[in-house]
Amino acid sequence: MSAILLQESSETKDQPLREDIRLLGRILGDTVRSQEGEAVFDIVERIRQTSIRFHREEDQGARKELEAILNSLSPPQTARVVRAYSFFSHLANIAEDQHHIRRTRAHALAGSSPRDGTMAHALDEATKAGITTQQLKEFFDSALVSPVLTAHPTEVQRKSILTVQMAVAKLLAERDHGPMTPEEEETNLESLQRAVLTLWQTAILRATKLAVTDEVANGLTFYDYTFLREMPRFYAQLEDHLRRMDPSWATTELPSFLRMGSWIGGDRDGNPFVTAPVLRQAMRMQSTRALQFYLDELHTLGSELSLSTRVIDVSEPLRQLAERSPDPSPHRKLEPYRRAISGIYARVAATLRTLDGLEAPRHAVGDAPPYLTPAELRADLDIIDRSLTVNGSAALAKGRLRHLRRAVDLFGFHLASIDLRQNSDVHERSVAELLSFADAGVDYTSLSEDERIELLVRELETNRPLASGYADYSEETSSELDILRTAADARTRFGSDAVVNCVISKTDGVSDILEVAVLLKEAGLLRPKDKALDLNIAPLFETIGDLRNCAATMDRLLSIPTYRRFLESRGNLQEVMLGYSDSNKDGGFLTSGWELYKAEIALVEVFAKHGVRLRLFHGRGGSVGRGGGPSYQAILAQPAGAVQGAIRITEQGEVIAGKYSNPEVGRRNLETLAAATLEATLLHPESAEPCTDVFLQTMEELSEHAFKAYRGLVYETEGFEKYFWESTVIGEIANLNIGSRPASRKKSTSIEDLRAIPWVFSWAQCRLMLPGWYGFGSAVKAYLAEHPDGMERLRAMHRDWGFFRTLLSNMDMVLSKSNIAIASRYAGLVSDPELRDAIFSRIRAEWQDCIEVLLAITEQSALLEKNPLLARSIRNRFPYLDPLNHVQVELLKRHRTSDSGEQIARGIHLTINGIAAGLRNSG
Repeated sequence: MSAILLQESSETKDQPLREDIRLLGRILGDTVRSQEGEAVFDIVERIRQTSIRFHREEDQGARKELEAILNSLSPPQTARVVRAYSFFSHLANIAEDQHHIRRTRAHALAGSSPRDGTMAHALDEATKAGITTQQLKEFFDSALVSPVLTAHPTEVQRKSILTVQMAVAKLLAERDHGPMTPEEEETNLESLQRAVLTLWQTAILRATKLAVTDEVANGLTFYDYTFLREMPRFYAQLEDHLRRMDPSWATTELPSFLRMGSWIGGDRDGNPFVTAPVLRQAMRMQSTRALQFYLDELHTLGSELSLSTRVIDVSEPLRQLAERSPDPSPHRKLEPYRRAISGIYARVAATLRTLDGLEAPRHAVGDAPPYLTPAELRADLDIIDRSLTVNGSAALAKGRLRHLRRAVDLFGFHLASIDLRQNSDVHERSVAELLSFADAGVDYTSLSEDERIELLVRELETNRPLASGYADYSEETSSELDILRTAADARTRFGSDAVVNCVISKTDGVSDILEVAVLLKEAGLLRPKDKALDLNIAPLFETIGDLRNCAATMDRLLSIPTYRRFLESRGNLQEVMLGYSDSNKDGGFLTSGWELYKAEIALVEVFAKHGVRLRLFHGRGGSVGRGGGPSYQAILAQPAGAVQGAIRITEQGEVIAGKYSNPEVGRRNLETLAAATLEATLLHPESAEPCTDVFLQTMEELSEHAFKAYRGLVYETEGFEKYFWESTVIGEIANLNIGSRPASRKKSTSIEDLRAIPWVFSWAQCRLMLPGWYGFGSAVKAYLAEHPDGMERLRAMHRDWGFFRTLLSNMDMVLSKSNIAIASRYAGLVSDPELRDAIFSRIRAEWQDCIEVLLAITEQSALLEKNPLLARSIRNRFPYLDPLNHVQVELLKRHRTSDSGEQIARGIHLTINGIAAGLRNSG
């Protein structure tokens, strides 16, 4: 692996990246030699070189040579080869992240204008646009930006692997801190060698399938890596920037508008393992992580604030806080800050004991009552802050204490709000069962939609409970009631921010929303007498049909006076979630994107009509086929009025590790979400919307053609289901120990029942990325046939319309990561040659058409011509990614014949991990 082939760039700025990749590649190659022998290293190199020939020339000679090499490998040799290429992808990712950090710092040091995606840039643009300080304050006062972490069966990284990768990243960063002495260089190099050796000797795959609590624990690691420390830093930097901009911000402390959310432990849709006990345990695990962080910070803060009353004065509240401390040490008698902090520590320790049943990592100085709310803890920290500020020690208040105060405000005793999610069908069955016991003779399932709405509204207007302690409910209904009651208890124990949102999957009518309201009433989370609703009820519109009907559904819902009165207790705010994944699987990439855009426009109009605030929750995945792509451009490409100072976005799959395992990269990704939300809210007035009626009509026509092409292939071609299962790794993904959730909603091979996540992931693994482009070529060709002069219109849409430009930019990336030659090898796995040739020839033709029309519209001569950074990234990793695909194909052949032993299955799973790492946003 020492022979790293990189396209030399004339730009000096890329030289450090090339050097880092060479260094890590050399260390990995040396590790393979020392651990596995020269013969294995030679095999790795031969496969790489042959793969490059196959990729560049697609000649049959290289193909046959590659197949011969791979067929000659024993299962142990295959595993070693796969590990070598997989780990190179992981190391290349680390090098790229470090280079991004390096370039960002260089940009800042050069004094250049702030980059897109930073708060500094967003605020500069706001100033240029004449946005006043008062308007900015109003934005921050009402804003909410919330990335929501989810656990899904595409996140293939083990925590053990992530930990070692973090060590490699830290060592690589050390090399950028300035010239090293020979001794420092040697120490750093030896440490890198040890880290790579540890990586090599660590199992990539999990031995057992994850439980939900394992997923919770994995999600919590990103709080250690990034969120707990970097989010307070983000606020401090933003406040400091505002104060430099305008002295009127000097005494302003921004509200905590950027907050974390989570589905892990609360998402029950299709996951029978998420139960009330699991939700309870997830909440305790989150609480423990927050409280232990506070205890660690308080311990360090106490060691820092050694101020003595012999030298300084303190405020009277601080003096009283110190006096209440159970700290008996005479050595700290004249150190009131330390005594105050030791008292706070004792109270947080008591809180940890009370809420989570755990002892503090270090013994408290004495007994103290627990804090009842995070606000009480924050108030005590504020006393310290004010005393330092008014007594000549303001600088001391701006460090760890400032960050800790913000952390308490952000994370409370709950760490992150856990959303509840369930399928509307489950809610329907539960309500039907409750009604059948409460009102004998009522057959809820046989009622029309109008009759259901009338009945449910009546229930919401009465205080009577439906559930009876004497009724013997089904396991499903009992579980639904239990989890809602557990959510109510969590809000009491950990604070009202512990559970805030209830998401309804597969919403297609008003009754789906009212059913949840009735169930919440059973748990005391909706109280008719008080007209109070404790949770946001968020309908999720997922399919193409649901997206087309969502505005009508919400219009009818908001016209119900009873429901509107409950909304008033939520600040007259209604959240709506839009599903990118299932709409894509249902209608294809182009139609999904267009129907989502139209749905947002329609929702904005409906909500304005009713005078209700709209908050959109975007169910985006990591891949383009699931709504992924650069977040900054995606938010700015929303239609006018769709981002009203608030946005929630799911963060899914391996993207979570890519975005948030590195602290600095993580903070910048959080900042990007906030900056884009500010710009989309304040700098995107409706009058500035550049899309014209002609653009809208053109998109409608394109979508119709694309929908027809996509549905024609996926749902109307006989044998396509068989082709999909045989030409991809979907069957093997279903058995990989990745997540707790089944790959399909039902026990079937139907594409309709398959979850969108493994659907997209499977196409990414075989390098077709079909959900990210299929249908676009056909659509443009058909449109141009009807409008011979249409190319100039399409180019104008790309130039002037952010939505269309983002759509094509994402497609550009996906097509660049696809490889039709490698995909042809996967097609060869289909047992029926006629079926294989018929379907793959259609796919190949559409792939070629997509590239042709994309280049014509964007006026590029090659894919990613206008995105050289991404082009370089893909170019650098292909020589190490492509071999994994070739190995995977050979292993699949063996696995699906007589040679299906454990080593073969493990080898396939290793390739799945390596390919996902190499693609970075495949799931």
